[in-house]
Amino acid sequence: MKKVLIIGAGPAGITAGYELLKNREGLSESYEVIILEETNEIGGISRTVKYNGNRMDIGGHRFFSKDENVVRWWDEIMPKQGAPAMDDKILGRDVAVAASGPDPDSEDRVMLTRNRVSRIYYKRKFFDYPIKMSFNTIKNMGFITTMGAGFSYLASVLHKRPEDSLENFYINRFGKKLYSMFFEGYTEKLWGRHPAAISADWGAQRVKGLSIVAIIKDIARKILPKKENAKVETSLIEEFQYPKYGPGQLWETAAQEFVNMGGRILTGCKVVGIRTKGDAVTEVIYEENGVKKSLSADYYISSMPIKDLVAGMNDVPAEQAKIAAGLPYRDFVTVGLCVKRINLKNETKLKTLQNIVPDCWIYVQDVGVKLGRIQIFNNWSPYLVAKPEETVWLGLEYFCAEGDKYWNMSESEWVDFAAGELISMGVISDKSVILDAHKECVKKAYPAYFDTYYEIDKLIGYLDGFKNLYCVGRNGQHRYNNMDHSMVTSFEAVKNIKNGVTDKKNIWSVNTEEEYHEEK
Repeated sequence: MKKVLIIGAGPAGITAGYELLKNREGLSESYEVIILEETNEIGGISRTVKYNGNRMDIGGHRFFSKDENVVRWWDEIMPKQGAPAMDDKILGRDVAVAASGPDPDSEDRVMLTRNRVSRIYYKRKFFDYPIKMSFNTIKNMGFITTMGAGFSYLASVLHKRPEDSLENFYINRFGKKLYSMFFEGYTEKLWGRHPAAISADWGAQRVKGLSIVAIIKDIARKILPKKENAKVETSLIEEFQYPKYGPGQLWETAAQEFVNMGGRILTGCKVVGIRTKGDAVTEVIYEENGVKKSLSADYYISSMPIKDLVAGMNDVPAEQAKIAAGLPYRDFVTVGLCVKRINLKNETKLKTLQNIVPDCWIYVQDVGVKLGRIQIFNNWSPYLVAKPEETVWLGLEYFCAEGDKYWNMSESEWVDFAAGELISMGVISDKSVILDAHKECVKKAYPAYFDTYYEIDKLIGYLDGFKNLYCVGRNGQHRYNNMDHSMVTSFEAVKNIKNGVTDKKNIWSVNTEEEYHEEK
């Protein structure tokens, strides 16, 4: 029996553990698998926070993938269910008892089909996201601005810029006018850096095939007769799956299945050291309740931040240590506000409870406020809300750096700050509509593409030199992967372990193709 130690109980770690113990291939090899998790939560950034009967999705997670293995995996854990009508059928007994938690063996263990509605809120007007060449866009922008955007785009077609920055990447696809309106300010909010100082790799990860041309093709696709297997850019999908009680429900369910198959998950165990000898990892040191302990294994799968992984290793060459220490991240704070009502009117044809706007989240482009995105949890799933017929449960996302003044603000300070911004934007009328609030801080939520990131290939080469170490997931690879890509890195790592493959190219190649992605 081979022993495998996995660091991190997020999507990548849970997927790896599940796949190692799920013997689909009928292989005779068996594994002892242990997962070490620093926190007491399952799911990492894909967890669901429970607070006073309401549930918060940290960051927002659409369950959509073009990878059939990922879709099969989700179906295996939680079967699909049709989109529930927004009427009394969804407001029965289940919602009333949502606070007590779902029953893993009942009808609660399902995926709901949801409408994909995410728009840009800019100068108190809604714009489609991604931007569409529609009457609504022209009306909101005005004729003169629309013409300017059109000529700006034509100029970008005739004169392509070298894609040596995220700014040039966006301008090449949308023109300078649309870039300045809908990408520049938001991107700087997200990363704390101007797009001119960010690698174009980030655009390749998050936007890929999306452009004005792709949007026009999508419009034509909807007008013309449908073709079988027609290719659709991921950012243009119109539906997605979503666990009834949030993404954490899926990962908690998968974790329980992993334990049922014989796996072990040790929570509250922070990895603080990785011992190596020659071309192998020999031992992991972790801290539990202030006491240091160690575990050894035949294979090690790490989804912990590369920065921390390398910092805990012995005998790291100076150059690689410097690259790892300089890898940047962006942290964020989510402020949950339960309110009586919001002032944003539903002017779409989609039916919603209380007739609120149908958006899952709203991108806030205005640079006059720090707020980056607004989640409306009622629209992700009404089962996230204790009283969806009476209240609106909002998640306000603010990007910051761990330790800065925003990170250190108290919950009451955050409520005052967030309320002031919502009032200035016209989202709520005054603080009296706020019924409850909760704050969550998330470290290393977004691996960033600047500073020593430009030298990361040297670091990857060093880590790949350890034959029994496999780096997976968003932070494990310092790559802004979506949840499904993180899962695929684990599929590949497990495949390598089971087949005795020490080359890691297939793992690092996940999500480097040019045809697929979405801002999830």
